[in-house]
Amino acid sequence: MDKILRINVGSDGGPAAKTETHGDYDGLAGRALTSSIIGKEVPASCHPLSGENKLVIAPGMLSGTTGAMSGRISVGCKSPLTGGIKESNSGGQGAQVLARLGYAAIVLEGKPKAETLYKVFINKDGVKITEDNSLGMLGNYDLVEKMKAEYGDKVACISIGPAGEMKLSAASIAFTDMEMRPTRHAGRGGVGAVMGTKGVKVIVLDDAGMGMRQPKDPDKFKAANKKFVQGLRKHPVTGEGLPAYGTNVLTNVVNEAGGYPTKNFMWGRFDTCSKISGETVAALENERGGDGSATHGCHRGCVIRCSGTFYNKDGQFLTKQPEYETVWAHGGNCGIDDIDAIAMLDRLDDDYGVDTIEMGATIGVAMEAGVAEFGDAEAAINLVKEVGQGTPLGRILGNGADVTGKVFGVERIPTVKGQAMPAYDPRGVQGIGVTYATSTMGADHTAGYAVATNLLGVGGTVDPLSAEGQVELSRNLQIATAAIDSTGMCLFIAFAIMDQEETFQALIDMINAFYGLSLTADDVVELGKKVLRVERDFNARAGFTKEDDRLPDYFKNEELPPHNITFKVTDADMDQVFNF
Repeated sequence: MDKILRINVGSDGGPAAKTETHGDYDGLAGRALTSSIIGKEVPASCHPLSGENKLVIAPGMLSGTTGAMSGRISVGCKSPLTGGIKESNSGGQGAQVLARLGYAAIVLEGKPKAETLYKVFINKDGVKITEDNSLGMLGNYDLVEKMKAEYGDKVACISIGPAGEMKLSAASIAFTDMEMRPTRHAGRGGVGAVMGTKGVKVIVLDDAGMGMRQPKDPDKFKAANKKFVQGLRKHPVTGEGLPAYGTNVLTNVVNEAGGYPTKNFMWGRFDTCSKISGETVAALENERGGDGSATHGCHRGCVIRCSGTFYNKDGQFLTKQPEYETVWAHGGNCGIDDIDAIAMLDRLDDDYGVDTIEMGATIGVAMEAGVAEFGDAEAAINLVKEVGQGTPLGRILGNGADVTGKVFGVERIPTVKGQAMPAYDPRGVQGIGVTYATSTMGADHTAGYAVATNLLGVGGTVDPLSAEGQVELSRNLQIATAAIDSTGMCLFIAFAIMDQEETFQALIDMINAFYGLSLTADDVVELGKKVLRVERDFNARAGFTKEDDRLPDYFKNEELPPHNITFKVTDADMDQVFNF
């Protein structure tokens, strides 16, 4: 990964590609690279849909290697949803293939002078950019089928659906999985809308003829990787719970804890959550059968295998196993307990190219406004179809929960910096509330997953219903996450490295062996801090202040059943999160 590919879509005569060295970005990858490029090259005050914004797609430090769990990819830009910096993370094959092609990043720059769609093909011989307006408004599934017919089934695709073309603020970017299905998404923050402004419908990656990236010290790398995998497999979360039941294993856990947001964050428990729990879904998938039914990896090299494959009642593939956040967003949050309906909503979201968290939260707000009834699965499906069709109502919904709440006059809008909260109520899980409020990304559970310690006892224990210890917990996790996102590692490795010092050291040993470095744990922490400083600086220049690091007032004023508790962490305490 010794080069950066820049594609200026606004060049005279059409898009022009050039390759350059890392330059000022030497040694950076993943989130560290995306945020550094955006922080340095994008005017913080620019309109997110203008030609001044850039879209950066970057694999991690260890992507394209034999290192386990190294296939995550970062997508960066100024967010149309939040107005701040954005790093959206995805699985799929994109990171591994792009890294093996030798690219540390693809940077899409400028804006086309006409309403034209392009496809970009990248292989060992270089880059080919072709105008192809026949792809207009295709869903991601049909689009990938066309690419398979043209380029074969050994490639990887990065694409947008109709939502991205319409530049909707909830639009995602799809990455194909091992079966070449567009099931993995950089979902958060409207990154798909920015790709849409660049006129790029799809990027096809072909790494034929390219081998694995080779470490500087193969023996040490192999030994460290083996130790790392052993640590993941012996931890109860990464070695047992996630492989057996997927991320949706959390449904019963969070519901029992009273932190499961129900009916637009009205309650902390969903009475019929057992119908859509990870245990129930896994049993259903195993009963229906099919390849990769209840246990499946989202990219090659995954050893946790927390994904699955969902087949409908007739045994036909419908979507990937709906993840916990998706099941909550389209399920409990909307009062829906029909897993087949939720799976259909997941399929539609992926096809149209919208974030499942943002769409589920948006429909919950719309239901509170009376646009549909809570629990009406058919109505929810029809609302998502409105988004894909680009109707006036669909365009409102496709711009997220914040816009929808304002249009329909709803007071209770669960967003921070314009981005919808995921599947943990900050009153029932106070640590995640600190992360929601203070993250550079807007409300985002992955930015500092305090749930691990608040509810699962990973990395220690901090009372989820108390304000005590939450600021320090969120701070440390936000730093660690920024570093992990830069390695290309799946965030779920955090469960093991928080509990097992030797597994954390194995990760550091892998990086050192690959690059010939001598990093310490302190160096990894410093990397995380550096990333956060860059992101905080961008947001400050974009106009954000400490007053934006707040939850909506109703979380402080409305008690959440069953614990009848409000969010207790003070504003003054949250202002201390980034004092490091």
